[in-house]
Amino acid sequence: MSVLVTGAAGFIGSTVAARLIERGVPVVGVDNLNDYYDPRLKQARLDSLQVHNGFSFRRLDVQDRESILALAGEFPDVTEIVHLAAQAGVRYSLENPFAYVESNVMGHLCMMELARRLPKLRHFVYASSSSVYGGNKELPFSVDQRVDSPVSLYAATKRTDELMTYCYAHLYDLPSTGLRFFTVYGPWGRPDMSAYIFTKAIFEGQPIQIFNHGDMRRDFTYIDDIVAGVLAVVERPPRRDGETPPHKVYNIGNHRSEPLLRFVELIEQACGKQAIREYAEMQPGDVKETYADIGPAQRDFGFEPRVSIEEGIPRFVEWYRDYHGA
Repeated sequence: MSVLVTGAAGFIGSTVAARLIERGVPVVGVDNLNDYYDPRLKQARLDSLQVHNGFSFRRLDVQDRESILALAGEFPDVTEIVHLAAQAGVRYSLENPFAYVESNVMGHLCMMELARRLPKLRHFVYASSSSVYGGNKELPFSVDQRVDSPVSLYAATKRTDELMTYCYAHLYDLPSTGLRFFTVYGPWGRPDMSAYIFTKAIFEGQPIQIFNHGDMRRDFTYIDDIVAGVLAVVERPPRRDGETPPHKVYNIGNHRSEPLLRFVELIEQACGKQAIREYAEMQPGDVKETYADIGPAQRDFGFEPRVSIEEGIPRFVEWYRDYHGA
């Protein structure tokens, strides 16, 4: 048994890989170490994995068809894929739309083609996003709701991934599970996300922008809870049920919709400094509120988020201080 993890130098991917290695599971990591954000942070995550004998790494782009498909011959014993590589970020999709289709659509297709070529593969697990709910006004967001009104290209590519995977599960009997992650934060987090942006600005004495004049709520989910959900899912591939293909989609969130201003207050407290606040209008592609219904994940694999923002934010700020010497 071995698990192939894409986005292995990323925030979620590196943590998933580390937890698998701790369990004694060999991991094949794939990442292209692109410069969407500081590659030194990605390399630092990767360095912490490469000290382990159970970790193999290939620097590849998931949209590189020949190189990705060649992994089937190099690692024929892979039994699970956890596909987390993607072009992330809602706002950047307004600036560079081609990157999203190339990575999130073509890259996803390449990974599914690899999956059906691996002779021992039991489960294809992939990252979707809470962004697929778009402008949905019914809360909490449920996997039973329609998700055909995306408000960003990023969301549209993630919904495309879900539809393509359903098709492959139907055509090739490929057991697959999509995970709609809700606003992940925590140590080793991405610099383009709010916890990192706010913390950095506060320590540097720079203003923070608070969109929609602070009238926003998010289902902030701590990294350890996200990873616990991923690992629980990996062990439980779906089965074909009559005419229904072996494909499931779940929300992985904290099941709490927290006010953005409360999130900012906790970061200020952990930093020991007040933020310089600048209030701004809602940004294109953004949504006012997210809130995960996690009932199906609780029922099917016992998912129970444990870390509140009152616990998680100080942990993140402590990591930030250590990593940056703040």
